[in-house]
Amino acid sequence: MDAMRLIEASRRALTGGADAAEAMAEVWQAQALAQAIGSRLAVSGPPELRGEALGLTELAGRGCGVLDPPDLDPGDLRAAQLTELADARQTLLSLGGLLGEVGMALVGMASAAADEATYWQCMEAIDAADESRDRVLEMLRKLAAREEAELREREMG
Repeated sequence: MDAMRLIEASRRALTGGADAAEAMAEVWQAQALAQAIGSRLAVSGPPELRGEALGLTELAGRGCGVLDPPDLDPGDLRAAQLTELADARQTLLSLGGLLGEVGMALVGMASAAADEATYWQCMEAIDAADESRDRVLEMLRKLAAREEAELREREMG
């Protein structure tokens, strides 16, 4: 399935008014999707993005690792459904938005946490989501610089 459709499905599920356990599962799903997108870009994305994409893969993996994995059927794992990443720029824009929403959801969950362990789990996941989003923004900056260089080259050539 296309990355854009998966990101949109994650956004809808995250904002769907779920209870805390479902919201935490959706945060985990979003981090796993960011990890899969980062991995795909690291392997077959534009060369200038590969280092940042590898970093995104590691950070999003850390975001999954600090959260308890949800009890999902294998067919329900959105990251496993990723088959196409047609437009890197558009995907990164949407992924950055999703990661921002993940951070906001985690702040709400941390604020309402009934125990200290859940609070700290949320805080670590917030850090991972923020750092992942920073990597996405850096990749967008690199894409913009490449597009600008290509435009100048065409104008001069």
